[in-house]
Amino acid sequence: MYWTLELASKLEDAPWPATKDELIDFAQRSGAPLEVIENLQEIEDDTEVFETIEDIWLDYPSKE
Repeated sequence: MYWTLELASKLEDAPWPATKDELIDFAQRSGAPLEVIENLQEIEDDTEVFETIEDIWLDYPSKE
């Protein structure tokens, strides 16, 4: 899984908190690049609820 700021930013407007499947659905509906969907599919825990993008990519620069 390889995130860049550009790829991760495609999930900023996702309906947080969200599960892996909800994020994949959002990415597909919003026209995110295939790399975003592939990265999400690589997440192993199908049941975890992610509160923010930082839960997926720890190095995501926060707005604070």
